[in-house]
Amino acid sequence: MTAQSPLKNPILLTLGDAGGLGPELVCRLLGGPDAPKNDRPVVLVGPETALVWHAERLGLARFWTRLSDYDAVAEAAPGIYLLEPEGSAGLPLSPGQETPEGGRAAGESLELALAALAAHPDWGLVTGPLSKAALNAAGFAFPGHTEFLAERSGVGRGGVCMHLCGPVLRVSLVTTHPPLAKVPSLVTYDRVARCLALTWDYVTRLGVADKPIAVCGLNPHAGEGGLLGREDEAVVRPAVEAARAKGISAVGPLPADTLFYRAAQGEFSAILAMYHDQGLPPLKLLHFKDTVNVTLGLPFVRTSVGHGTGFELVGTGKAAVSSLAAALNLAKRLTG
Repeated sequence: MTAQSPLKNPILLTLGDAGGLGPELVCRLLGGPDAPKNDRPVVLVGPETALVWHAERLGLARFWTRLSDYDAVAEAAPGIYLLEPEGSAGLPLSPGQETPEGGRAAGESLELALAALAAHPDWGLVTGPLSKAALNAAGFAFPGHTEFLAERSGVGRGGVCMHLCGPVLRVSLVTTHPPLAKVPSLVTYDRVARCLALTWDYVTRLGVADKPIAVCGLNPHAGEGGLLGREDEAVVRPAVEAARAKGISAVGPLPADTLFYRAAQGEFSAILAMYHDQGLPPLKLLHFKDTVNVTLGLPFVRTSVGHGTGFELVGTGKAAVSSLAAALNLAKRLTG
């Protein structure tokens, strides 16, 4: 008699903004004839009305089974399930429109998912896209997913690092979405050191830590020895050297204008960029349709699509499901 395979950790998948692309992409990815085979429970979190609307429009049968609460997930067999927040039941639906109701559904879904993850941190979380404006209009005062998850999980905004990746490039960010004028003051020794440590832990878990992390300089030419700015020599280099002393394989600060080409040739395991529009344009150039957003430093695995709500694309069939598929696959990989 063969031994049974151990049950694999469930994945929670929030639908994001109810009026955005999240519900449609979930239906197209998981409800169609080419849906990936499930080796564990995948639990959708959000309003059922959004799923029903898209499933009916796409001619799909209901492919999910409702669960009463997250305690039932632990006993569930591999398959697709739904947890609906109490406040989202019967939610007025406005597909393709940005509304406070869509933001409320996104916020309530995150809160329900976080309650489940607090009890089961070995589960994974995949998040559908939300609208920051709608989230705030609904009374959730957060700039976005990363800050929401960091604060509600008790880690705090300073304890996490935003990371985005594709098949070739992996990019962590020292700062996330501040105005460019504020970036230099936010690039601190502690922040660089923290993001380096979290990124090293991540590439180690992925099994790609045989190559160093490349650290971008803040200034052009990584400051040119101080001629083009002192931050790289005064802040970034000491943080890199301290990380190396702790056993982290890292190099830098290096000029960002050539670093990404070298990374695309396979020289580095990941890149640590100083700010959003330094690190993400090269990544999106290569991986526009399959970028995955990962929040490093949380007490659980969290991945997300690399795109926004795309209200204007809802119902057109033009939005690719590849980013959601990649986010789900990576969450499964990181949760074993």
